[in-house]
Amino acid sequence: MKHKITSIFIVALLIHVIPSAVGNDHSSSDWIPLFNGKDLKGWVQHNGTATYRVKDAVIVGKTSEGSPNSFLCTRKEYGDFELTFEVLLDDPLNSGVQIRSKSIPKFKNRRVHGPQVEIATNGTAGYVYGEALGTRWLSKNVNEDPTRSPFKSGEWNSYRVLAVGQVIKTWINGVPVANLTDDITDMSSGFIGLQVHSIKSGTGPFEVRWRNLKIRDLTPKKKDKKK
Repeated sequence: MKHKITSIFIVALLIHVIPSAVGNDHSSSDWIPLFNGKDLKGWVQHNGTATYRVKDAVIVGKTSEGSPNSFLCTRKEYGDFELTFEVLLDDPLNSGVQIRSKSIPKFKNRRVHGPQVEIATNGTAGYVYGEALGTRWLSKNVNEDPTRSPFKSGEWNSYRVLAVGQVIKTWINGVPVANLTDDITDMSSGFIGLQVHSIKSGTGPFEVRWRNLKIRDLTPKKKDKKK
């Protein structure tokens, strides 16, 4: 009886642990690079005149004085997904990564809009903002204390973003930050976009850098209909 109970316990433990381990396996074959490390193939710029270039397998975004917010966006759209990337930010600059976002003629003449995962040194990094939506923060109880943020000034920071259904979760350097239910935007799919924020006159130029951008598509696959 003792051996039987032990076996049942081990099986139950494996059922609980294995899916979690697989879900966090970044070397799994279902992870796809968003950036080839050489050029910006597969990306397109929307809005603004900030510049984007590739240097040493890094996407470098540089501010342009007088420009509105600029966005380098994937040509492909994603619904449910897990996204990872590393980012290095000049301290005075605010930036972010758009998820499930759009640029369409009927919305403010193609203004990029949608949920944005914040990149900043002011304590708000990792929280989710409603870019151009008039909603301000989608995250509740946003922390604005830099001393409590896992984001490290002057260093490469590792981000993880999980979006499934209405739930959006984020981590920075392995530390959980945002955990929200997006019942406001009704945006269930769209592109990934790298933002270079506008800057005040007489400041800059500033840069933000991204590398190791990978995504895992978690959108449920539609079953083929029987002929």
